[in-house]
Amino acid sequence: MHGAMHGTTVVAVSRPGQGAAIGSDGQVTMANHMIVKGSARKLRKLYGGRVIVGFAGAVADAFVLAEKFEGKLQEHGGQLVRAAVETAKEWRADRLLRRLEAEMLVTDGETLLLISGGGEVLEPDDGVLAIGSGGGFALAAARALLRYTDFSPKQIVEASLGVAAEICVYTNAHILVEELPGGGK
Repeated sequence: MHGAMHGTTVVAVSRPGQGAAIGSDGQVTMANHMIVKGSARKLRKLYGGRVIVGFAGAVADAFVLAEKFEGKLQEHGGQLVRAAVETAKEWRADRLLRRLEAEMLVTDGETLLLISGGGEVLEPDDGVLAIGSGGGFALAAARALLRYTDFSPKQIVEASLGVAAEICVYTNAHILVEELPGGGK
């Protein structure tokens, strides 16, 4: 990977009636396993603050894809699923875009999606998604917290990223979380 965010963890949680949250750690680890930044921002609010995107992968690639996705949101009047599908279709079909190495989690406070370069747009069955090197750890923690606590999406995201930071060497405890209320407000 060229200029890759090798080590990163991004987790998203959605709970009916409580909205959604996406969070990430801040560590950037280059291909030679050297930590080059501890407070990177891997989240962006798009479409007038009504959509959150969190990304893992090569930094420049992730920004290109976030801009492409934002353009599709504008084009389709903020329809999250339609914008995600159109972004994934273009990502998969375009020869240059296909080379981009990144994944994105997106939410409008109601719907939660994973968009990847293979053309996939996935909506979780349980309201939890995670990507990046610490994604499996954060996913397991978030699922347990979602099932066995009354925590808000933001609290679950924060706690699951904290667990991932304790286990994954590519994840740090510099946690940033963005949240949106349900109802697309």
